[in-house]
Amino acid sequence: MSATDERSAPPVRPAKEVLSAARQMIDPALRAAVDTLPTSMRRIAGYHFGWWDEREQPVSVDPGKALRPALSLLAAEVVGGTQEVAVPVAVATELVHNFSLLHDDVMDGDVTRRHRATAWTVFGRGAAILAGDSLLTLAFDVVGATGHPAANEVMRAIGGAVQDLVHGQSCDLDFQARTDVGLTECLKMAAGKTGALLGASCAIGGLFGGGGSDQVLHLREFGERIGIAFQLTDDLLGIWGDPEVTGKPVHSDLANRKKSLPVVAALGAASPAAQRLAEVYLRDEPLRAEELAEVAQLIEEAGGRAWAQRHATELLETALGHLHAAAATVDSRAVAELRVLADLASRRAY
Repeated sequence: MSATDERSAPPVRPAKEVLSAARQMIDPALRAAVDTLPTSMRRIAGYHFGWWDEREQPVSVDPGKALRPALSLLAAEVVGGTQEVAVPVAVATELVHNFSLLHDDVMDGDVTRRHRATAWTVFGRGAAILAGDSLLTLAFDVVGATGHPAANEVMRAIGGAVQDLVHGQSCDLDFQARTDVGLTECLKMAAGKTGALLGASCAIGGLFGGGGSDQVLHLREFGERIGIAFQLTDDLLGIWGDPEVTGKPVHSDLANRKKSLPVVAALGAASPAAQRLAEVYLRDEPLRAEELAEVAQLIEEAGGRAWAQRHATELLETALGHLHAAAATVDSRAVAELRVLADLASRRAY
């Protein structure tokens, strides 16, 4: 690249700007899609997205990161297409993601998300579940309405990702009642629960961008690995994250006895800390507030925190290899910004 090309090339934006731009690009289409829902479902969806309160009065709250839409938009550009052509699939990924969040909050009993009351605590469990179902159905409607040649393939990819996500979530729930969860099956759970949708987000962006089958496959592999790294970091935040940043109570995952990846890694260590952790964490009685802090310390002493951080870094390196294999032009801004998002997913502050 010449000096002139370097001067004229648009600068690579930091993650916050990339995500904000993706949010701005998809929000009009997302709102238009949600407006087609039945009134009862639209009300809950708009509350969940942070557009209004329970009385449908406008509010200004955190709408979420828009990571999955950003991945779809940039993936389309990486293979030689435009971000604009991928807006419908980016909207679809955001709808599917929020379907899963509505259901997750009910299953986990979480009372806050994004620093406000979760939808089920405001509208009831049944209503929140139905609203999630409505968003999932809407995702397929949005893609199908495009008439894009790849629409059917995209819908199959979304359907497959949802099946993997549901299976992963089912395993996550099952793990809470078990004392013999191994690290290998826990990683498989994360691949389904989080990796599948991030992988699909990248793949369907590549499909709408006109990418070839090999490019789409590499994009899927990139996204899936970033997804597992994202889950690792999310698990770390669920134990050590600042509630002011995460929007969830401190030690929320520990209070729910989740067999998250750092926990399972720590339980599998051969050390006094791991033994004590098993004694406290795997018993039937609820954990007291003071015990939650002890459990967090034991996980760290047994190596669970360090293992999760190290494995997230390894996944990032592998993911970037797939990204470069998928790219039509390796030194494009879209590739650089996907690298920025990959780094965000795997190394968020914890």
